[in-house]
Amino acid sequence: MGSRMDTYALKAVTDLPAPFRSAFSFRYFNSLQSECFSTCYLSDVNMIISAPTGSGKTVLFELCIMRLLSKFIHGDGNFTHHKGTFKTIYIAPSKALVQEKVRDWTQKLGPLGINCLELTGDNEQYSIKNIQDADIILTTPEKFDAVTRYRIRDGGLSFFSDIALVLIDEVHLLNDPRGAALEAIVSRIKMLARNPEMKSSSLSLVRLLAVSATIPNINDLAEWLMVPTQGIKRFGEEMRPVKLTTKVFGYTPAKNDFLFEKRLQNYIFDLLTQFSGGKSALIFCSTRKGAQEAAQRLSQIAMTYGHSSPFIKSREQQERLREASLSCSDKQMQSYILYGVGYHNGGLSLKDRNLIEGLFLNGDLQILCTTNTLAHGINLPAHTVVIKSTQYLPLLSSKSNNEFYASNKDKGIYMEYERSMVLQMCGRAGRPPFDDTGMVIIMTRKETVHLYENLLNGCEMVESQMLPCMTEHLTAEIVQSTVSDITRAIEWMKCSFLYHLQDICVQKVNELSQYQMVWTDEDGFLLKPLEPGKLMTKYYLKFGTMKHIIQAPTNCSIEDTLHIICRAEEISWIQLRRNEKKFLNDINNDKDARLRFHILDDKGKRKKRIQTREEKIFILVNDCLTGDSLVHDLSMSQDMNSISTNGSRIAKCMKEYFVYKKSYRGALNSTLLAKYLHQKLWDDSPYLLKQLPGIGMVTAKALHSMGVMSFDSLLEADSRKIELVTGRKYPFGNHIKDSLLSLPPKIEMVVTETEGQRMGKCKLLITLTRLSQTVQSTNKKHYADMMVGIEEDNIILFYEKIRLEDFSSPYCATVLYSSPQIGTLTIKADLIHEEFIGIDLHEKVIITPPTDLNVTHKHRPKEFSFHPKDVHTVKDGVDRTSRAATNELIENSISMPSFNLIDEEFEDDMPVVETEDDDCKIITGKTVFDHIRTKAKSLPILPQSNYTPSPSLEAFARIRKRTREMHLELDNDIELSEVQESSKTPRSIQYHEFTEPQQNMQDIIGPPVNNSYQMDTELWSAEDMLATEHRQNNESRILTEEAILQHVRKFEAQESCKVPRSIQYREFSESELMPDDFFNLMKDAGKFPAEGTLATERQNVSSGTWTEETKSQHVKVPFVHVSMKKNDIRSPIISSSESKVKKVSSPSLQNRQFCSLEVPGEVKKENPFCGFQSVFSFL
Repeated sequence: MGSRMDTYALKAVTDLPAPFRSAFSFRYFNSLQSECFSTCYLSDVNMIISAPTGSGKTVLFELCIMRLLSKFIHGDGNFTHHKGTFKTIYIAPSKALVQEKVRDWTQKLGPLGINCLELTGDNEQYSIKNIQDADIILTTPEKFDAVTRYRIRDGGLSFFSDIALVLIDEVHLLNDPRGAALEAIVSRIKMLARNPEMKSSSLSLVRLLAVSATIPNINDLAEWLMVPTQGIKRFGEEMRPVKLTTKVFGYTPAKNDFLFEKRLQNYIFDLLTQFSGGKSALIFCSTRKGAQEAAQRLSQIAMTYGHSSPFIKSREQQERLREASLSCSDKQMQSYILYGVGYHNGGLSLKDRNLIEGLFLNGDLQILCTTNTLAHGINLPAHTVVIKSTQYLPLLSSKSNNEFYASNKDKGIYMEYERSMVLQMCGRAGRPPFDDTGMVIIMTRKETVHLYENLLNGCEMVESQMLPCMTEHLTAEIVQSTVSDITRAIEWMKCSFLYHLQDICVQKVNELSQYQMVWTDEDGFLLKPLEPGKLMTKYYLKFGTMKHIIQAPTNCSIEDTLHIICRAEEISWIQLRRNEKKFLNDINNDKDARLRFHILDDKGKRKKRIQTREEKIFILVNDCLTGDSLVHDLSMSQDMNSISTNGSRIAKCMKEYFVYKKSYRGALNSTLLAKYLHQKLWDDSPYLLKQLPGIGMVTAKALHSMGVMSFDSLLEADSRKIELVTGRKYPFGNHIKDSLLSLPPKIEMVVTETEGQRMGKCKLLITLTRLSQTVQSTNKKHYADMMVGIEEDNIILFYEKIRLEDFSSPYCATVLYSSPQIGTLTIKADLIHEEFIGIDLHEKVIITPPTDLNVTHKHRPKEFSFHPKDVHTVKDGVDRTSRAATNELIENSISMPSFNLIDEEFEDDMPVVETEDDDCKIITGKTVFDHIRTKAKSLPILPQSNYTPSPSLEAFARIRKRTREMHLELDNDIELSEVQESSKTPRSIQYHEFTEPQQNMQDIIGPPVNNSYQMDTELWSAEDMLATEHRQNNESRILTEEAILQHVRKFEAQESCKVPRSIQYREFSESELMPDDFFNLMKDAGKFPAEGTLATERQNVSSGTWTEETKSQHVKVPFVHVSMKKNDIRSPIISSSESKVKKVSSPSLQNRQFCSLEVPGEVKKENPFCGFQSVFSFL
């Protein structure tokens, strides 16, 4: 806090215990370090220190670490370390700063047995055990947040209880968009430290130490970090070892930001001449190309001076530069070096980079143009630092700094540098061993001059950036159970730097609940994570990206999945530049059909002009997956790499989401796409061998030329021929074939359909057998996704992730599925390797429905309760005789659609058969007749018409009315014979007699309707004859429904009546109809033939009558020919008069319909018997 340093005596290193003194290479601490010594080393209070860059703040971190390690010093002064007992977390804004501290502290604290672990994107080789054994974990905010999210099921938060010290470097990072991650993890640590379960752990007494550049609102940060008054230390510019002078110049904006940055190159030389004093200078440019152009411009100006270059001081320096230029492989760089100018970026080779760095550190190279990445990289201080423009394009900066700018909605617009980045650049000014002053020059627009003046003078307020990312971080806390209800959510909010905005927290919870990422109770109080929320946290996705995944169709294809990835917020910083459009248009309209998918217009044709960044991403990823990309531009190559990395991660999340939703096609396509993006290859690419170690694009093309494109063909190829084709020497061919050892073991998959089913479920057996074992002795394990699904229903039946080296072979998985009732079922089984393309296994089984479609029984097939007594055959002039037996009757009954509404009576010793449909109502005969009676009374009676309608409700009503007026007692039944029109093939008609006490419902409603035929049927019924006789009879004899039904049950047989084929479908006259005294003739004729009597003779058929001679009489019967439509249903009155079940041997006869006679006239085309259908509709 104080600025009067003369009141503090400098502290000596000897004030520390003996085991810690070797960590410092100096004898005394400087003024700042001495003032903070007692608070850092002699107490455990939280601290926040604001001081200029280069004032020695790093030593304060080391003092706090030694305070923690002093607990291991015994009374005798010996140091005994217990690994991983007290952990220190160091958080820095960049990977370069983390790696620098890892090297430094490993060297200083390694002799004490202190284990330092780096957790950054560059170090993925770590395990939970590594984290638990580490004493100091050095990480970036985003990586630490991701590790604790991703490893949550593996104990990601288990080491939190051992955290005793948290060191935050550059805490002013909170003011940048990336500051939300830092704020989230500090809030998480504070929240867990308050947990009552942590009272006995080190976390409950965790110590926080934060350092930053000069900031005005240090008290606000101190309140957030719970820093007492004695822990707040504020130092001004007087503590800087090198006096720093800052200049901010404002320039008039150009037409666009690109032209503005390019125009600034014209002012750099004048500024260096005026302020650098002939000393070394670093010029920070936003792009690699901008750095090259700035170096080119300065060298061209220096060239005009001839041998007296302003950047070369002596002949010896010029000689050294000439020698250095000869060893430089970059042709452009060679000419620049001769004039004392160079550039530095990631595109240089390692040799050229080391050469440039050495020349600049030695002072031979005076001007170095570089990108902003050097500000976080190797320490290359200079007297003067020039920041050429404070704006940059997000896509051209490092991924670690810009993938968190997804909230930026400006497309193609330059963004301002992060505040921490500007301060980091300024920190390069001034070289303590060589200079006592430094110069910082900022070139910006006129309207932003005051912003950077306030920043450099320490007048810019630090504010929270949690708001844009609050949804994602709140979800992560709910998934990790840090937040379990609204009260704890608000409490977590209070732990953040944004604590005063409680309403926003509730709003974000509601939004998460809307998309089913978290569950809330009815009161909206309790919070529990759901699977989508867990996946978003696990894969570190943005909320907007997860919404796209949730809204995706469950049957999305690979193309649909690609479009979702192109809209992801993780890669929203990629922009479409003007100079890229022509190249992308050419790729999209390729004539060689290289791309699998293209950008299409509204008419389905290839789009001629690429217009959005999503379309650019789609084209780039398609070009990349061909295996032989046409993109060679450095910027687009960086875009492509970022798309592949982030896209693979998003596709993996989609896979797990679709598995959770049991969507087979979505999960399968997402799994495949994740692998394609990881390998940057389609599965049909001719360069699949690129997946193997040691095989690049050149070798893959050479192998392709000799026909080697798959792993199997490479195994069979000759090693010497490989060497010949690739132009390499022995034993290159052997090494190429040895690369096959990195493949996972070979697996065989067999899918077997097991016989039998239970409860309507069938079994499928999938067997995996390991045919080989991995030979290569590496710790890397290979995984595969085993997936079984139904293609038609798009449902996953089985899913499991398998480690190929370790599963017990043979591995059998049993899959249950419902047997199809209609159509076929396609079940697919897939074994998809997680890493390698071209070795996946795909099998499918087509399941057909069972033969019996009527009912699926739980125990045994249903048996009929009646058995025919005899089998009678009527010959109609054909020698062929039907030999159908009783079992044929049963088979035909099963194969035909059934209208049976009442179960047959069962014998006492026969158990009732249970059907699968347990919800069916039990219907008795009384139930059916009661329902028929109720419905029949409500049927409308249509008025008389001059036309004869087709069998319909009108005809049915008239027939029923006339039938009531008749005497229904007949001594014998009329036997009916059928003659098929347009076919002279004789048939035999079978009559099976049975004596059931109750009429089967098949007899009531007649034979089933076959919709595949439209037939002409010539029929005659006894009821129609009765109706004809009494057509004009005014007497009405009313019979009850019960009387009619009782009479129906008494029918035992019908007399056959032959109908001729000669009269066609036409209008009828009165003379053609039956005489009125027809029934008198019947009564006088005597008895009809008895049941089962066969007709033995047939007389010639005349033009209007047909004669059949029986044993006792000769009867002439008139007829009518009626055309039945395919949807007609048999007349219930006629059907009810039958007492025999008729099974016709000819298939066409099974489709015959019955109809009734009516008054003369034309046939009306109406829907037949809709009233009768409504009677049975309740069933």
